This record gives sequence, C-alpha cells and structure tokens, in this order.
Amino acid sequence: TPAMIKGIFDEMTKKNPKNHFTVGINDDVTHTSLEYNPNFTTEPPNRTRSVFYGLGSDGTVSANKNSIKIIGEETDYYAQGYFVYDSRKAGSLTISHLRFGQEPIHSTYLVNKANFVACHQFFFLERLDVLKVAEPGAIFLLNSPYGPDEVWDHLPRRVQEQIINKKLRFFVIDAYQMAKKVGLGVRINTIMQTCFFALSNVIPQKEALESIKRFIQKTYGRYGESVVKKNFDAVDSAMEHLHEVKVPKEVTSTFDVQPPVPPEAPEFVQKVTGEIIAGRGDDIPVSAFAPDGTFPSGTTQWEKRNIALEIPEWDPDTCIQCGKCVLICPHAVIRSKVYDPKLLNNAPATFKSAPARASKFKGMHFTIQVSPEDCTACGQCVKVCPTKNKKDPERKAINMVPQPPIRKQEAENWKFFLQLPEVDRKQLNLKLAINIQFLQPLFEFSGACAGCGETPYLKLLSQLFGDRAMIANATGCSSIYGGNLPTTPWTFNREGRGPTWSNSLFEDNAEFGMGMRLALDKQLEYARELLQQLSADIGDELVQALLNADQSSEMGIEEQRERVKILKEKLSRLNKPEAKKLLTIADVLVKKSVWLVGGDGWAYDIGYGGSDHVLASGRNVHALVLDTEVYSNTGGQMSKATPRGAIAKFAAGGKPNPKKDLVMMAMTYGNVYVARVAIGANEGQTIKAFLEAEAYEGPSLIVAYCHCIAHGYNLINGLDQQKAAVLSGYWPLIRYNPDLIKEGKNPLQIDSKPPSIPLEEYVYNETRYKSLTRSKPEEAKKLLKLAQEDVVSRWRLYEHWAAMKIDENKKKD
Repeated sequence: TPAMIKGIFDEMTKKNPKNHFTVGINDDVTHTSLEYNPNFTTEPPNRTRSVFYGLGSDGTVSANKNSIKIIGEETDYYAQGYFVYDSRKAGSLTISHLRFGQEPIHSTYLVNKANFVACHQFFFLERLDVLKVAEPGAIFLLNSPYGPDEVWDHLPRRVQEQIINKKLRFFVIDAYQMAKKVGLGVRINTIMQTCFFALSNVIPQKEALESIKRFIQKTYGRYGESVVKKNFDAVDSAMEHLHEVKVPKEVTSTFDVQPPVPPEAPEFVQKVTGEIIAGRGDDIPVSAFAPDGTFPSGTTQWEKRNIALEIPEWDPDTCIQCGKCVLICPHAVIRSKVYDPKLLNNAPATFKSAPARASKFKGMHFTIQVSPEDCTACGQCVKVCPTKNKKDPERKAINMVPQPPIRKQEAENWKFFLQLPEVDRKQLNLKLAINIQFLQPLFEFSGACAGCGETPYLKLLSQLFGDRAMIANATGCSSIYGGNLPTTPWTFNREGRGPTWSNSLFEDNAEFGMGMRLALDKQLEYARELLQQLSADIGDELVQALLNADQSSEMGIEEQRERVKILKEKLSRLNKPEAKKLLTIADVLVKKSVWLVGGDGWAYDIGYGGSDHVLASGRNVHALVLDTEVYSNTGGQMSKATPRGAIAKFAAGGKPNPKKDLVMMAMTYGNVYVARVAIGANEGQTIKAFLEAEAYEGPSLIVAYCHCIAHGYNLINGLDQQKAAVLSGYWPLIRYNPDLIKEGKNPLQIDSKPPSIPLEEYVYNETRYKSLTRSKPEEAKKLLKLAQEDVVSRWRLYEHWAAMKIDENKKKD
C-alpha cells in the first residue's frame, strides 16, 4: 500500500536506516520489518470505494464483476475491482474491493477506507470486523433476516459502536427471503447488486436497473427464460424491500463479537488459524508460525462457518436407524452412535436418543446428531431418508428446519455427542451399509460445494481405511477442499491415527502415489530383515507373529498393532543400532493402504499416461477417480470423460464424441480390480467395491459417479440423477475382480439391471444437455440418438463379457 511505501522513505530519512528490511509483515524474529502509518492514503476523496463481504457461491463476486462492466462500459467513469477469496469451492468468505472515479485508477492495492460497505451474510458480523474499513459517513448495507425495527437488537456491541461512532447510514434487506420468493434459492447477488446501485448513486437508478437486466440476459440467457425472469423479478421488487434503519444514539447490545475459533481449540489454532479465519492473517507475527512451515491437520472442526439457514433435525420416533443420511452427508455433519444409556445422565436437556433397534446393540441407545455450525444445508439427508411419519406424510425421520432458533442448543448437543465413545469397529460387519454410519469419518467439514458429489466417497474411504491410509491427491477440486489453508478436513481419531495426505502435481499423481507404495514396500522389506536379525533379543514367537500376521480383517490389523506396540517397548530397551533403525520404521509392519485420488481431468486426460503405467505395474495401489465428467476445479472444461451431447467449455456445441470408457480399458489388463460405482444409486455396491479393491493384492481402480454444479441443476436432486444414470444404462454398475478367475468364475459382475428408462429421462434433467436443445435443437436430437446407441452397444458388450465362460486351466489348483 502507499502507507507501506511511505514507511520505506521515512526509514531512509533516518540517520541509521536498516540495512535490508521487509515491509507489510510483523517480523519479530529477525526484526527487519518497518513501521508505517496505516492511515496514510493517496486516494482522491471524490472516488467511490466499495467493499462487499460475500459467501462463496452466493453470487457476490459475479455480481460485482458485472457492476464493474456496467459502470466501465456504459459511463465515463473508470472502474477497478480486486477480489479476495480462498480456493475452497463454496461457503468461504469473499471480499470484493471496487473503485469508481472520473480519473484513471492506479491503486494496485485493496481498499482500506470505503464509503460503501455491504455485508451479504448476517452471521459475518459475529466474527469479522466488516466495518473496520468504513470511513465516517459511509453507507452500510446489510442482508438481514431481521427488519429495520428489530435488527438493531441483534447486532453485536462492536458493530453498534462502529455504526454510531462513524455516523454510518444503515440499510437492511432480507435478500434470502426475497430470493426464495422469486425462485432463486440462495442466489442473492442480483438483489444486492440492485441495492448497491440504488444507494451508491454512481449512475442514475433507472439506467442502472436497465443495465443490470441487460447483463442478466447476457449472463443467464443460456439457462433459459425461466432463470432470466426470476432475476428480472428480483430486480423489480428489490427496492420495495430495502429499508433504512433509524440508528439509536446509544449502544444497547448485551453481547459482543465471538472469537474466530472456540476457546478450547489448540494454541496454534488460536494464534494462527483463528487469526487467518478472522481476516487478520497479515498481522500474525513471524514467531507464531512453525519454523518448518507445517500446519496441523483436523482443523476444520474449529472453524464453525455457520453458513446454513436451515439444518436437518432428527425425529427419533420416525427413524428406522438405517444410516442412509449419515452415509450420504457430503460434509460429515450428520453422525450416529450407539452407547450405554447410563451415559445420558449428563446429557443436555434437548439431547435426543432412542433405543437401538439392531439386535446386537440390545439394551443400548442410538442417536443421530447434526453439527449445526458445520452444515451447508444441502438437503441430501432429507432427500435420501426412506421413512415418512405415519401421522404426517410430509415429514420424514429427518427434516430441514430454521437454524437460528436451535443453533445454540444443537451446538451443545454436538459437543456432548462427540464425547460419547466410538463404536468398536471390530464388532461391525463393514460389508453392510447400515454399519458404516458408526465409523468415525476422518474427512470432515470440507470447503466443497453444498451437496458435493465427490466428498461422500472420500468420507467413506476415510471411514473404512483412514487410520492406515496414505493418499496421493491429484490437483483439482479434491485437493483444494482437501488441503486448502488455513484449515484441513483430513483428521485423526482418538488414538492419533489418520490419513497421510499429500498433493504433488496434476499430471504425475499416479507416479507420486506409486512412489509412496515403493517406499513402503522397501521399508517393510527392511523391517522384516531387521526383525529376523533381532529375533534372539526380541523373542522368536513375537517375530514370527509379526512376520506372518493375517491382516485381512479389522481384528487382524488391530492384533498386529498390539504386537507392534510390544515390539516398540522391547526395542526401546535395546542398545543396538539395528534396534534403533527398526524403531523408526516399526509402524510399517501394520498394513498400509495407498490410494491415488483425483478427478476425471487427471485420470482420463492429463494424468492418463501415468495412471495407465501404474495400473500396468502390478503394484498394490488403489485409484479412486471422482468422475464429474468435466474439469470442475477450473470451471467446467471438457475432458475425455465428458459424455456425447453434453455442453462444456471447449464443447459449446455439444461434445460430438462418446465418453472414454476408462473402466473397460482397465479391465483389458486382466489383473486389475475395476469397479464403476454410484453411491446414490446403490450404496451397498459402492461399499463392497471399496472393500474388495482395498483387499485385492494388486492394482485397483474405482470410477465413481459424482454429480456436480457444472451439470446445471440443484444438487439436492443429485442422488436422483445418479439413480437415473444407472436406470438408463448410461452408468452400468460393475465389479471386475481377477480373484474370481481362480475360483472358476467370470471376473466381471454387473450389479445393475438392463436399461429400463430412455436416456433422455436422465440427460434432460441437466442444463448441460438441455441448453443444446434450445441453441441447436437438430444437433441435440442427433447427438441424443447417437448417445442412446452408445448406451445400448456398451451394455451388450458388458453383458457378453459377463456371460463368457472361464478357461478351466485358469482355475486355482
């Protein structure tokens, strides 16, 4: 900023200026940073400077980019915009910095004194200092569920003080209620943009509204007239719902701003992570960071983004305890446990429970609990719930209700729930979907889109194998919501065990993961060698048990862990070089599960050569392809997984060629375990595929159907689309297990029925297909016909393969 630059010149005027310096950071380690006056500015007072606080995916950034275009293209004003947001897919803070003026704008830094501040999410006021940038007399626009007469009593004390002391003009609008009324869901951008133009007077209001509508037509026209009309209705009705608040002369609030993270969070989370969450990351002193730059894992649990307007509420009287809601939740905010009812003695008054229905849990109690401040309100849990209330068929065993009234009580219930003991996984048959609900997820509260189709698979992987998994994650959506600072969703259990996660590049992920496998294999080989060398010191019985352990089950793995624990105790008492070496790698004696994770852009396209090389290597690695059929992370570009007839970037006229059949290609090796799954269509088959792939002693590949916002529909319907994809035959569920050949069985098992609905009943629920029927109806018709033929011919090929007899000579002797 100019203030920092001025600090440099001020330093140069000193008699003994610093030789080598830094500016803009708080260097309390080498003490090279320069002091500066943050209030110094070079901006002309007549320039409009606006700051907008939004939520990722609420449309704030898009609306502000359109505002810049409107003002820059249709007036004589110069315009500039800077946008600050992290790389998480949705639900995180976005800050838009806009400048408009009659002179050229050369301000290559963010706005620090704004005459217009808009806060598009009411809950931001609890933890963010949104009015710090407001200059005296500025306009403050707030999206509020409370009207002009009641909003003041719901503001934190600090916010009230700032409004009064800075003499701000204060306006409110319930944009979410308006958006819901006109059919825009949670997209409030058009409404808030209209209010900005009405209040800022950058251009006359009538001209502004006409320009907004032109840009709406340009931006949303491809989604159909219905979407355009809804946005037009939002513009036309925004003004009548915009109200100025009469600001009292005194502060009346009885509560203040909350800390960015709970007080029980670890020290590093308090001093570093929390400060970054609060938007004060630039002020953190250098000494607060670890010298090697490491950040702890499992930190999303402290963030408590609190972004849901509605959350699911459990009805224990209606629930059949099937666990479908727990399994499908993309953000792991719904959990279930069974426990001794005596543990309820200290439960909060509103904590719900019911007698466990399963016979093996007789005499125990069962609870489904939601984390209210981590939920994203996607509604998938309600959609998947199979049980209806007999007295009120409109209600299910889990139902969406307004979050604010129950937020505090459910937060307390969540804390109590976490203290309850986890179910002993050795007691569970993990082949049954109903039991997965009792496994602790080691992937939680990610920054993925609400209703994300990828994260349920990652959560499942973490539940089944997370305490011994090593994950190589290709760059893409999964690496962004999986490894984005300042918080990390990959976490650990009460024993401190969790996934080892690493991200290299896009194109070399498979090779990167195979390197992990090779390193583990070499370490295991060396550990076994050292064990035999130390047999006399350790005891031959323990050595043989370690070397010959059966780790094909949860029980076997747990028994091996106990042996390794005993081994470490013995090694720590030995004063031999070999003992010290073995002590450093002893944990490798417990079976590790190596996973290569990425999207279709990696596995089908850029990283295909590496993926193919690794699958052909015969090494014991497991590849999970999260197939959204486009490059989701970079904006929906076409990949080789994009289906025929779908519109994507670089395929504006509909992709003319069929989707690459990665599953079929991998099956041709004959020694690769291959599965195609869709958790929304058949969760049992998905779980079975994960377990079989991990148990297979060789390379395995799972291609998972992932619905995505790039497909162009409300993701609450994502599970229905997965079912339709399977019913139409577009996404046949299969498992190819080479181990079956040894039993004289065909390795290919088709787990879904022959196509029972036409392809169009699946594809025309999605904008990526429908939009072509409007822009090029004849081309759409032709491509649909070809796509239907693709489905039929591929199904026949799979059927033929599955019916083939196995050569008797290939049977196991």
